[in-house]
Amino acid sequence: MTTATHEETLGFQTEVKQLLNLMIHSLYSNREIFLRELISNAADACDKLRYAALDNDALYEGDSELRVEIEHDREANTITLRDNGIGMNREDVIANLGTIARSGTAEFLKQMSGEQQKDAKLIGQFGVGFYSGFIVADEVAVRTRKAGTEASEGVEWRSRGEGEFTVADIERETHGTEITLYLKEDAKEFADDYRLQSLVRKYSDHIEVPVRMPKTETAKDDEGNDIEGSEVTTWETVNEATALWARPKSEVSDDEYKAFYKHVAHDFSDPLAWSHNKVEGKLEYTSLLYVPGRAPFDMYERDGARGVKLYVQRVFIMDDAEQFLPLYLRFIKGVLDTRDLSLNVSRELLQQDPQVDKIKGALTKRALDMLTKLSKDSEQYQTFWNTFGSVLKEGPGEDFANREKIAGLLRFASTHNDTATQDQSLANYVERMKEGQQKIYYVVADSFNAAKNSPHLEIFRKKGIEVLLLSDRIDEWLMSHLTEFDGKSFADVAKGELDLGDVEDEAEKKAQEETAKAKEDLVKRVKEALSDGVQEVKVTHRLTDSPACVVLPEHEMGYQMRRIMEAAGQKMPEVKPILELNPEHALVARLESAEGELFTHLAHILLDQAIIAEGGHLDDPAAYVKRLNSVLTA
Repeated sequence: MTTATHEETLGFQTEVKQLLNLMIHSLYSNREIFLRELISNAADACDKLRYAALDNDALYEGDSELRVEIEHDREANTITLRDNGIGMNREDVIANLGTIARSGTAEFLKQMSGEQQKDAKLIGQFGVGFYSGFIVADEVAVRTRKAGTEASEGVEWRSRGEGEFTVADIERETHGTEITLYLKEDAKEFADDYRLQSLVRKYSDHIEVPVRMPKTETAKDDEGNDIEGSEVTTWETVNEATALWARPKSEVSDDEYKAFYKHVAHDFSDPLAWSHNKVEGKLEYTSLLYVPGRAPFDMYERDGARGVKLYVQRVFIMDDAEQFLPLYLRFIKGVLDTRDLSLNVSRELLQQDPQVDKIKGALTKRALDMLTKLSKDSEQYQTFWNTFGSVLKEGPGEDFANREKIAGLLRFASTHNDTATQDQSLANYVERMKEGQQKIYYVVADSFNAAKNSPHLEIFRKKGIEVLLLSDRIDEWLMSHLTEFDGKSFADVAKGELDLGDVEDEAEKKAQEETAKAKEDLVKRVKEALSDGVQEVKVTHRLTDSPACVVLPEHEMGYQMRRIMEAAGQKMPEVKPILELNPEHALVARLESAEGELFTHLAHILLDQAIIAEGGHLDDPAAYVKRLNSVLTA
């Protein structure tokens, strides 16, 4: 009998209140996952104690056989799950069971619609761990003590999931954690031996820590007959209790791989792909990497938790070993088990160990090969790209050694099909290049429609030359690190001189030179009218429908990147654009015949419109409106 002291009632963090309310009142379509989540947490607690005990064996308190135990009481309608892992002290309990200490919570709550079934699925995708117990329980009680502390430092946490929880100090002889679920009336099915055992085998068979359940047997006499009144209870291990990654690939089924992924990633959906490899030789390690089917809510937080679970000779070391994969592959989940690191390795030591760099290089190649294989299935890869494409785009700037391989995995929208779907590879583009075309052309804009309708595309559409349409915030930065693909260089159609290579014949080039010579006087007049507003004025052959466009110098930062830098607080130097005029357009013809103030107004209007069409911002919008009104009312 435990006596509670120092009891206090506390309120849940606001996000937890909302989450619990949704869980308790939503129709959860897969409520049995509560057991998997609680077993996973218990197994993690055992792993953490095993690691901590490397430096202090006394933490085992004479009980080094780590395990998870599950019992049920059909009459009381309860399930009790306990472990002899690391346990928690009072501060741990309040922090871990009263808040969701996971980035992305606000974004998660934003996506909730108020529709019970849709929100229930979101809860499942979020991976809520301990709180999943409230899906099946009216009340949850937790009794725990941190390994290495006194028996008097036990803690009891109790809540009905209604906005408050109580925490009390208790006497607890054993370290570890015990969770009791007081089941709802409609969840009685789970207080059953067969049901619980089947769920353990379904979801937690692969966990290395043994999961045990009591088994009642009747003692027998020498002749094999039951001895009345001699029932004994023994503990039976109901899971495989072997590290799945340590088993040969031929002995692991697809369903087992998928179940293990859900344990590792705390995800409810199946992975898109996985790669299981054992390496022997100078380096000895086993890796099991997964490509998730959906993005975690903190994917775009570059400082968020990421990386693989690290084991050394099957001893758990850390959850998010970020040193073994580059940042642009932060969505990859999995396990690394190596013999080449010491058991007392820390994050600081990992950063200094040359073996880590070698393993990182090998795992990076393995992950990219896995994505390359996935790309053979266009539908599956499109699912991957829609989810993680913008993160993979960080790769060329971070990983020079694998730049070409990453480039082959990139997908873009293009004028080939004029849809916003990013489904065209660079290999696709190169295959379709026009005879005589020597470059891969692209345009960068703030949105797909702005890119698709850019005046810079007019000559390319006329010539039937494909252009990549880039509109993600990262795209201009990406292209600054992609110099070539398959021997073909990249060219921004809105920068520098227009070069169509051998797609244009000599007659066309000669006609352009003659037009430029004929319009020298117009170009000079416009340059004088615009004064210091432009770097240069020239006639162009890149336009067919628009009267003018602005072009930036070839190596100058584009408008999109400038705005991103300015939003980040960077003061950007002024850049004067080059104004190019379409000599065939009626507005340019009107400009050429105008005089005095009208000429000046028209020149400024053409420049301002060209800047707007390019996605730029006018320094003086009011002046533009005034000039336009003046011309319209003349």
